[in-house]
Amino acid sequence: MKSLLTLSILLATTQLSSALSVATEIVISVPDQQLALIDRGKLISKYPISTSKFGLGDGNGTYRTPLGILFVSAKFGDRLPAGSVIKNRAPTGEIVNANAPGRDAIVSRVIWLRGMEQQNRGARDRCIYIHGTPEERTIGRPASFGCVRMRSRDVIALYDYAHIGMHVTITQRRIDNFIQQHNDEEPSLWARSD
Repeated sequence: MKSLLTLSILLATTQLSSALSVATEIVISVPDQQLALIDRGKLISKYPISTSKFGLGDGNGTYRTPLGILFVSAKFGDRLPAGSVIKNRAPTGEIVNANAPGRDAIVSRVIWLRGMEQQNRGARDRCIYIHGTPEERTIGRPASFGCVRMRSRDVIALYDYAHIGMHVTITQRRIDNFIQQHNDEEPSLWARSD
């Protein structure tokens, strides 16, 4: 039964991955505390996240979340079990349960970001990641030390869609500002006035 569920998830992931275009991007809204995967203005998926409890910016030693346009520069954690501790971008072999007391590790997956603008040029050197956290109870409010934290199941799903070079926008705008409103109804010939 477990292998059937794994196969179903793999097929769904493969179908969605092949449906995404090279224009697919990640948008992280600080006020919404949400991350969205968006393809040409169409919302693909949305996840709750946690940005820095120290605010926004990119100064060394500030523990702030940088704003602006970045891109995925590296990924770590292929096929690791949920909750796997990752230290210095390598698995330690330890697995931490969600909301384990006293644990604030990087877990499950790491998506390493590099800034593309003057305002976020230090992001890679500061090791700004999108990563899993065992502190899932803090998701939905600013609680990180600069990175973008996600629940393990969510960062595992996102990791499969994220590719090296994918654009990531961290913004003070709402997710809805990046989604185009599509009118699914095509006008019929009967509706024409000419």
